[in-house]
Amino acid sequence: MTGESARLDSLDVFRGLAIAAMILVSTPGTWTAVYTPLDHAIWNGWTMTDLVFPFLLFAMGAAVPFALARRRGTPRLVGRHIVRRALVLFALGLVLNAVEAAPPLQWATFRIPGVLQRIAIVFLAVAWLTEGGSLRVQIAAVVAALAAYWAALTLIPVPGVGAGVLTPEGNLASFIDRALLGRHLLNRWSDPEGLLSTVPAIATAMCGVFAGDWLRERRQPHHSAGLFVAGVLAMAAGLAWGRVFPINKNLWTSSFALFSAGLAAQALALCHWLVDVKGWRAWSRPLAAFGRNPLAAYFLSVGFDSLLTRVRLTDGSLKGLIYRSAFVPWLRPCCGAEAASLGYAIAYVVLWGAILGEMYRRRVFIRI
Repeated sequence: MTGESARLDSLDVFRGLAIAAMILVSTPGTWTAVYTPLDHAIWNGWTMTDLVFPFLLFAMGAAVPFALARRRGTPRLVGRHIVRRALVLFALGLVLNAVEAAPPLQWATFRIPGVLQRIAIVFLAVAWLTEGGSLRVQIAAVVAALAAYWAALTLIPVPGVGAGVLTPEGNLASFIDRALLGRHLLNRWSDPEGLLSTVPAIATAMCGVFAGDWLRERRQPHHSAGLFVAGVLAMAAGLAWGRVFPINKNLWTSSFALFSAGLAAQALALCHWLVDVKGWRAWSRPLAAFGRNPLAAYFLSVGFDSLLTRVRLTDGSLKGLIYRSAFVPWLRPCCGAEAASLGYAIAYVVLWGAILGEMYRRRVFIRI
């Protein structure tokens, strides 16, 4: 724990790990050659990539007790900050959607949901719960959200399909998204950041709040072990629930919410033990640079990748030219197309690591 507003160094490292991983899996050299663990599961099941977004939401939740503690005592200012931050995040998400959309922009099919949009909604809900409810109320809200989502998807019939059908086209969450958002989705049938599936995502972030409260209030070294054990139990509960309610990131099923939160708690506990307890910080500084500027890291890296893709040359995009010139000639012959694609992604992460590292050195932190 540093002296800067009782900041938790390990949380910056953990959040930085999630952000760096999100950039890595979002910007391969080509989507036609990606290692299986670096792509999302097609439907049921999970890969390492499926854990990146819940880890980020968990980190956001864990930071809430620290962030709001600095503003408590001025309820009106806290409320304004929460609403303003959520609106800015949502607006930035729409900007990213516009940048990523294929030209010309079609407003009739413009995607409304997205990663930053979900973060905005989840942050609003989490901040409201932590500011207005006791720990008992917060736990009850998480249990109710996970149970209600399970009941809704398994018991409420979808017109023309029936109840409990968890296919991409037939599940209740996708039906609600189509009914309320029409064609403003990622694809014809559904959106992985849709409306109803945001409910269990809030529960994932609330598990992060519990972890953040635990580490903030109990600073003894052995409490890393307590958080790790809690993570193992949550992971096991998610795996057990997954036998009847499949682990599915696209639907953010209740089993997936518990399972991913459990793994995130274990990862945060390890970071806390290594960084805050043992004081081993040298290895973590590049990740801390990502973690101190998470919004800038995500927004600028994903936006710049989209711009590289949109700049058209005679034989493809500017990104394609860089990939084919700098990575394919020496990586594909010896290691395969997937290695060349991964090599590009790693280099892209390193590039942004250098930029964010310089921002960190100059103490430039972009906040909203």
